[in-house]
Amino acid sequence: MGYLLLEGGAEFGGRMRDPDLKAIELAGGFEAPLRIIPTAAAPDNNHKRAGNNGIRWFESLGAKNVLSVPLIDKASAKDESIAKLLREAKLIYMLGGFTGYLGETLKGSAAWMGVLEAYRNGAVIAGSSAGAMVMCEFYYDPNRGRVVEGLNLVKNKIVLPHHNTFGKNWAPNLLQVTQATLLGIDEGTGILDDGEQTWTVYGGGKVTLYRNHQTETYQAGKSFSI
Repeated sequence: MGYLLLEGGAEFGGRMRDPDLKAIELAGGFEAPLRIIPTAAAPDNNHKRAGNNGIRWFESLGAKNVLSVPLIDKASAKDESIAKLLREAKLIYMLGGFTGYLGETLKGSAAWMGVLEAYRNGAVIAGSSAGAMVMCEFYYDPNRGRVVEGLNLVKNKIVLPHHNTFGKNWAPNLLQVTQATLLGIDEGTGILDDGEQTWTVYGGGKVTLYRNHQTETYQAGKSFSI
């Protein structure tokens, strides 16, 4: 298996340098194929701009082989050429945006099967905000106001992105309706697993865990198990 990176949002403002550089390192270095999934930005027709922002950001870090994949709806999620691009990637990065749309578009698709194959072959699978949310077994869909099944890379967890701004406001209600551990991740902050379910915090903010009726907080450089 590869590695998982969950980020709290504000991904391309220069504040994710530390987690993103570590992800590139684990993916095999600056020549490794890096593929951006802009699906979550498609509902408001923002996917091209968001994808291009991602390309510029990762190239500014030194990445040499970066593409934004034209995966914008269920039809393109079935496209075998897109699935092939993802299968061959060593770092796959899902952008933020419309959480439910991203989750429903990818679920059970050929594209997602490609992501899973890449992960089994050692790739880093990363997501920011909505991208991180759908990676978990469950996610909170703010548009529907309820918890739904995610893509299940991270078992029994729900990510609360933008935790230092609005994400923390979701916690009280979610704690009443789910037994899953809540992972509150600040903007400009990421958590990266080591392949053994131990996670390390990178970036300028903190991570807040809500579990066993208690709250735990971790700063950059600290590790924890979930």
